[in-house]
Amino acid sequence: REKIIEVRLNDKKRQLISIGDLITFYKFPKKEENLTVKVLDKYVFEDFEQLYSNFDFSLFGCEEYTMKRMIDETYAIYTSEQEKAYGALGIKICLI
Repeated sequence: REKIIEVRLNDKKRQLISIGDLITFYKFPKKEENLTVKVLDKYVFEDFEQLYSNFDFSLFGCEEYTMKRMIDETYAIYTSEQEKAYGALGIKICLI
């Protein structure tokens, strides 16, 4: 499964991300594995459902998912209060 769009809150830290930036993601919990990607685009939405509604789930690496599963798994990471406060961010990436 190749992920083309990474999902995050559009909080103050993520608002600083610019197209062309390099981001290193670390695999939790031990952070022993990582990968670096280049930011190709950013998509800002009021909430995660709007974000997911605008793209094929395969771009998130979730081709077999339903909208409910997409939202439920996102809420396992972020709260609805955080979503209301910051909105949703899709970061289009490519592996470098």
